[in-house]
Amino acid sequence: MGLGSYWGEVMDVLREIIPIYDKVNSIISLGKDVEHRNRGISQRVFPGDKILDAGSGFGNMSKTAMKLTDGKISITLYDPLVPMLKNTSTYFEKSPDMANGVFEHIPFRGEEFDAVLCGYSLRDAINLRIAISEIHRVLKKDGRFVIVDLGKPDELFFRIGVSFYLRCILPILALIAGGRLGLKFGKLYGTYKRWPQNKKLEGLLLEKFSKVEFEKDLMGGAIMVAAYK
Repeated sequence: MGLGSYWGEVMDVLREIIPIYDKVNSIISLGKDVEHRNRGISQRVFPGDKILDAGSGFGNMSKTAMKLTDGKISITLYDPLVPMLKNTSTYFEKSPDMANGVFEHIPFRGEEFDAVLCGYSLRDAINLRIAISEIHRVLKKDGRFVIVDLGKPDELFFRIGVSFYLRCILPILALIAGGRLGLKFGKLYGTYKRWPQNKKLEGLLLEKFSKVEFEKDLMGGAIMVAAYK
């Protein structure tokens, strides 16, 4: 499971949509992206924690975590796209630590972080099982892995509804919000097709983690997950 050879195409699109990335993401999440990040991170990141924001983009998960802890955490932004990391300078008062790379080869020693945050990014893993294993490796004992992302409902009726939204409604909203460049967001559907159903994702996490808390919204089309080492 994961994007496999499709990964390169997705990265090319992400690189192109950097100028409108945040604006369109807020629109296509029906304005719930901030709420979902807050719900996912609350009570799972604490003052003094050392955080890895994996697939960080502009660092929205980190910014949420900082607000919830009054800035009393240490952050490392980690993303495969250097242009994404370069665009974070305007988002933080003090530039955080940064590293460039993929989920499958995280360049940090084992048990280094108290929490790993993945906001709308784990879906872009090349190999999902390896990505989860690497995240588990770099977490300290009792560390938390927080995922906020699209969900793939287990129930066929809801799964069809979410698929219809991503294939037919999302491109229209993205076009309105981001102009012609917004149409590139249609690539999201390809990542969703390769994303496991919610129950399957939970099972994958339980292969490595001792406990998983799985919260859903929007008919299961949005998920907030916490996995505990």
